[in-house]
Parts: sequence; C-alpha cells; structure tokens
Amino acid sequence: MSLPLTIMSALIYLAVPAGILALGTRIKLIRKVNPVIICYLLGILIGNVGILPEGFDALQDQLSSVVVALSIPLLLFSVNISRWSRTSIRAVAALGLAAIAVAIASSVGHLLFGRFIPESPRIAGMMVGLYTGGTPNLAAISTALDVPSEPYLAVLASDTILGGVYLLFVITIAKPLLSRVLKPFQNDGPAALEEIDPMTTTRFGDVVRKPYRLQSLAAFGLSVLLVGISLGISMLVPPDWETVVILLSLTTLAIAASLVSRVRELKTSFRMAEYLVLVFCLVVGSMANVERLLNTPVQLLGFVTLTLFGSLLLHIVLCKIAGIDVDTMIVTSTAAICSPPFVGMAAVAIRNRAVISAGITAGIIGYAAGNYLGVFMALVLERL
Repeated sequence: MSLPLTIMSALIYLAVPAGILALGTRIKLIRKVNPVIICYLLGILIGNVGILPEGFDALQDQLSSVVVALSIPLLLFSVNISRWSRTSIRAVAALGLAAIAVAIASSVGHLLFGRFIPESPRIAGMMVGLYTGGTPNLAAISTALDVPSEPYLAVLASDTILGGVYLLFVITIAKPLLSRVLKPFQNDGPAALEEIDPMTTTRFGDVVRKPYRLQSLAAFGLSVLLVGISLGISMLVPPDWETVVILLSLTTLAIAASLVSRVRELKTSFRMAEYLVLVFCLVVGSMANVERLLNTPVQLLGFVTLTLFGSLLLHIVLCKIAGIDVDTMIVTSTAAICSPPFVGMAAVAIRNRAVISAGITAGIIGYAAGNYLGVFMALVLERL
C-alpha cells in the first residue's frame, strides 16, 4: 500500500471518531445510541463493502496497537487506585470463573464436534487459551501444539467475526440485560470511583481549548512517555513475552502515576482516552470480514460458536452464584475473551472507570495463564 494512501486511511480512522464526539455534544441521538456502538458498526461497514485495498491489515494492526497503548494510561490516570483493592479481588475471582467456564464449554464442544474435526483436542486447547487471555494465546498454543495452518486460520477467522458479535453485545445490551440477573456494582469508595458518563464531563472540544490545553498536552505527553518506557522494558525479555511485559509495565506505570494527585486531576485525560477507544472500535470493526467466515467449515464454526457463547453463558451463571457484580463480570469477560486492551472499550460502554485497572490486571493474569491452561486442556482431551 502506497504512503499517501496509508496516510489518508490513517487520517480517516482518526477523523471519524473525532467527528462523532463533536456531533455528540449537539445531537441527542448520538449520545443515546452511544458513540462506541456507532464507531464499531461504521467499522464493520467499512470492512465489508470492498473499499479497503490489499495489504491494509498491516495498517489496521499497527494503528490499533498504538491507540490501545496510548489509551491505557489515559484511562487509568483519573482512577483513585488506593480504593480499588476489593474491586481487584472480585475481578480476579471473576476471571477464574471465566477460565472454568471456557474449559467446560470447550470440552462439551470437543465431545459434540470431535468426530468431525481431526484436530479437535488441540483446537479445544487453542480456544481455552484464546478465551482466557486473547488472540496472542491462540498463536502461541497453535505453535506449541503443532496445529496445522488450515484449522488455525479457520479458528482465527471464526473468532474475528464471532468476537465482533460478542463485542456488539458488550457495548449495546450487556449491562441492561445482565443487570436483571447480576447485582449492581458497589463502589469501594466515594466519588473517585463513581460511575461516570463521558458525555457529561468535559466536552471533547475542551481537549484543545485554552483552559485545558496544557492539561491535555501533559496527559498525552505522560502517556507517550510511559509507552516508551514500557517498550524499552519489553526489549529486555524474549519476543514471546514482549506483549505481556508491555501491558504489565504500562498498567503498572499508569497506576503509579495515578497516585500523584496532579496527574489524577488532569481533567481531559479520560476524554482523550475515550477518543482513542473510539478509534480502536472503528479499526477493530473494519477488521471483521464476513467473507472469511463463509469459507469456514460448518463443524468448526459450530465448535467456536459453542465455546465462545457457551462459556459466556456459563460465566454469567457462575458469577451469579459467586455474587460477582455486573460491571466486574462484563470487564473480566471482555478481558478474557478479547484480551486486556479491550477493557477500556468495555468500561467506556458501561460508563464505569472504576473497573478499568482491576479488569486489566485480571486480564493480564488470564493472558499469562492462558497458554498453560490451553496446552493442559489439549493434552487432557487427547487422552480421553
């Protein structure tokens, strides 16, 4: 893809969410529908109308990685971490329940579809890792188990589309629907952890207005600095651990920064993070290619569908039994099924920043443990 086309495409990805946020302050319908949903649906439309050129995947991957890295500190700067210990414990517990749920669902899928799929035990193991810590685990486990490229790519294609359906559920009806089943989120402290509405705090335009301009530059500059430090730390570890180390370092540094009151009081940091989350939603939506799904064998598609949505249903039931609240369940489910970087998007959708740091922390645990769980599950199922 040519450089001018790359620049133009990147500018479109950056401009569309900015336009939606700007219009959201004037048009009630945009606020009511939720900008996250609008960006995700627009992304799906862009990705499936045939306008994206060859080789566009590389730009999508790079842009999504950059905006996620920058958004994590900006999301965490305004959170009072000194009051989130109980939230963290609940999140780790909910993540453990998610791992149990996906292990059960993948085992049931293996029993139902195993006779049609020769690599069924290994695919079940891949999906345990995939839905405990995200897509990077899928690649790692497929390599560890020597899974042929054809079933690996078929699982990846199925997950891309079905994961998109799952994300639509998270950002649209998950909270109102699950609130009827699970108990409401209980703040462990006062206003610092209150549920917020990003559309009614500072406006998006305030980011560049004179009273807030220096705060915006400070927040963005600090975020860039923390990303740079995290990238530097990741160079000290083997390539297979780079992503985990970047996420862990970035989250830890952002949490440390949030302990400084002047950082926590930067009024535009969350608004800037919200914008980056919308860019991320637009990019991820455009990566959901329906044509790839149509080329996937029906049995394998059924296996992935049962594992994903079966584990989601089991996770809800287990969280109900364990007394986990609805917001914690949603963010830990998102961290497990989609990976920790998606926690920010879920938090914006449910309008509760109090669960961000705990959700990312739990997600990193799932990300680190997913490879072990996936390989273990594959070995167990092969011996049954």
